Amino acid sequence: MGGAWRRVKRAWRADHDASEASMAWQGLATEFLQVPAVTRTYTAACVLTTAAVQLELLSPFQLYFNPHLVFRKFQVWRLITNFLFFGPLGFSFFFNMLFVYPAPWWRRERAGGRGAEDWAGGGGPGEAEPFQGARFLYQSRRFRYCRMLEEGSFRGRTADFVFMFLFGGVLMTLLGLLGSLFFLGQALTAMLVYVWSRRSPGVRVNFFGLLTFQAPFLPWALMGFSMLLGNSILVDLLGIAVGHVYYFLEDVFPNQPGGKRLLLTPSFLKLLLDAPAEDPNYLPLPEEQPGPLQR
Repeated sequence: MGGAWRRVKRAWRADHDASEASMAWQGLATEFLQVPAVTRTYTAACVLTTAAVQLELLSPFQLYFNPHLVFRKFQVWRLITNFLFFGPLGFSFFFNMLFVYPAPWWRRERAGGRGAEDWAGGGGPGEAEPFQGARFLYQSRRFRYCRMLEEGSFRGRTADFVFMFLFGGVLMTLLGLLGSLFFLGQALTAMLVYVWSRRSPGVRVNFFGLLTFQAPFLPWALMGFSMLLGNSILVDLLGIAVGHVYYFLEDVFPNQPGGKRLLLTPSFLKLLLDAPAEDPNYLPLPEEQPGPLQR
């Protein structure tokens, strides 16, 4: 009798664990599908690339940027894959994820109209221990600011957001040739952080619960933290420099006397990625106009 009862308990626990795992995956899938398209695509590409290397399906030697292999051997995929690999799974990889993929509490806070302070450590402002948010910090570091940009200043402008990626990627590749840099993903995310910080000067950033400062100081704080992790600051400096070039050409120069926008998103990108603009001269048919039901 006792053995049968134990088997029933084990079966119940297995079903319960499976149910919890299923709900967790459903919640994760729902959360992931709520992420804007460009951020979702880039995040998925980075995670899948890193997983493939971790499972030894790919080697970093197949991914890094090598001009000789690109232009002589026509291994053109390296122009893209060097932006997708952040190193093996570990502290450095997860730390480089926070700034693309924001914590859910941030959206709740913004929805409540309290978006005046950001939490660079990853946990919510109401947590008892700020460092409990380190899991979010490691898992989403720079990707969260990619999402903030796409949901903020680039809302409804997917083509312009993609063009910023293309502009930054091309410029980083050209400058990376001078510094013999093999992986530029960290530079790309540093650019995203820089652009977000310059467009959010009034936001106060709580850095790991230790420091509070205005958003424009965030890229430099992150560069210092990256240096403490033993990373080269050259990659972060490259991202900051390219981010500043983009910010100047897009936000500063057009507002100067005699200035104009120099970074114009190609029409084919707008046609592919943006919703068609409504014609202001369009007159709806009578049956399309709101009003009482016509018989």
